[in-house]
Amino acid sequence: MLIVSIGWVFVVVVFALAQASAPGGALLGVLATLVLGLAPLVVVLYIATAVSRRRRARNASALDPDRGGHAPGDPVAAKREEP
Repeated sequence: MLIVSIGWVFVVVVFALAQASAPGGALLGVLATLVLGLAPLVVVLYIATAVSRRRRARNASALDPDRGGHAPGDPVAAKREEP
Protein backbone atom coordinates (compact mmCIF):
# COMPACT_ATOMS: atom_id res chain seq x y z
CA MET A 1 0.00 0.00 0.00
CA LEU A 2 2.93 2.29 0.66
CA ILE A 3 4.24 2.10 -2.90
CA VAL A 4 0.80 2.95 -4.27
CA SER A 5 0.62 5.96 -1.94
CA ILE A 6 4.06 7.17 -3.01
CA GLY A 7 3.08 6.79 -6.67
CA TRP A 8 -0.17 8.67 -6.14
CA VAL A 9 1.63 11.56 -4.42
CA PHE A 10 4.17 11.68 -7.25
CA VAL A 11 1.43 11.88 -9.89
CA VAL A 12 -0.44 14.60 -8.00
CA VAL A 13 2.70 16.69 -7.52
CA VAL A 14 3.74 16.33 -11.17
CA PHE A 15 0.23 17.27 -12.30
CA ALA A 16 0.27 20.33 -10.02
CA LEU A 17 3.67 21.39 -11.38
CA ALA A 18 2.46 20.96 -14.94
CA GLN A 19 -0.60 23.04 -14.18
CA ALA A 20 1.50 25.76 -12.55
CA SER A 21 3.96 25.96 -15.43
CA ALA A 22 1.22 26.16 -18.07
CA PRO A 23 0.74 29.58 -19.69
CA GLY A 24 -2.63 30.13 -18.05
CA GLY A 25 -1.77 28.31 -14.80
CA ALA A 26 -2.62 29.90 -11.50
CA LEU A 27 -1.64 29.28 -7.92
CA LEU A 28 -5.26 28.57 -6.96
CA GLY A 29 -5.40 25.77 -9.53
CA VAL A 30 -2.24 24.24 -8.10
CA LEU A 31 -3.61 24.36 -4.56
CA ALA A 32 -6.92 22.87 -5.67
CA THR A 33 -5.07 20.09 -7.49
CA LEU A 34 -2.97 19.30 -4.43
CA VAL A 35 -5.92 19.34 -2.03
CA LEU A 36 -8.27 17.38 -4.28
CA GLY A 37 -5.49 14.98 -5.22
CA LEU A 38 -4.31 14.26 -1.70
CA ALA A 39 -7.71 14.13 0.02
CA PRO A 40 -8.67 10.78 -1.58
CA LEU A 41 -5.29 9.39 -0.57
CA VAL A 42 -5.91 10.30 3.06
CA VAL A 43 -9.33 8.64 3.00
CA VAL A 44 -8.01 5.47 1.36
CA LEU A 45 -5.10 5.20 3.81
CA TYR A 46 -7.43 5.75 6.76
CA ILE A 47 -9.71 2.95 5.58
CA ALA A 48 -6.80 0.66 4.70
CA THR A 49 -5.20 1.02 8.14
CA ALA A 50 -8.46 0.46 10.02
CA VAL A 51 -7.77 -3.26 10.39
CA SER A 52 -4.36 -2.72 11.97
CA ARG A 53 -5.74 -0.01 14.30
CA ARG A 54 -8.54 -2.35 15.37
CA ARG A 55 -6.08 -5.20 15.95
CA ARG A 56 -3.77 -2.95 17.98
CA ALA A 57 -6.68 -1.79 20.16
CA ARG A 58 -7.85 -5.36 20.68
CA ASN A 59 -4.36 -6.48 21.71
CA ALA A 60 -4.01 -3.55 24.09
CA SER A 61 -7.33 -4.34 25.74
CA ALA A 62 -6.40 -8.01 26.08
CA LEU A 63 -3.25 -7.10 27.96
CA ASP A 64 -4.95 -4.58 30.25
CA PRO A 65 -8.70 -5.27 30.32
CA ASP A 66 -9.66 -2.41 32.66
CA ARG A 67 -7.13 0.02 31.15
CA GLY A 68 -6.14 1.14 34.61
CA GLY A 69 -2.45 0.82 33.93
CA HIS A 70 -1.71 -0.91 37.22
CA ALA A 71 -0.65 -4.43 37.98
CA PRO A 72 -3.49 -6.90 38.52
CA GLY A 73 -4.07 -7.76 42.12
CA ASP A 74 -6.75 -9.07 44.41
CA PRO A 75 -10.06 -7.62 43.18
CA VAL A 76 -11.51 -7.60 46.72
CA ALA A 77 -9.82 -5.68 49.50
CA ALA A 78 -8.85 -7.74 52.52
CA LYS A 79 -11.05 -7.35 55.58
CA ARG A 80 -9.37 -5.21 58.16
CA GLU A 81 -9.32 -6.76 61.60
CA GLU A 82 -8.79 -4.80 64.76
CA PRO A 83 -6.14 -6.17 67.16
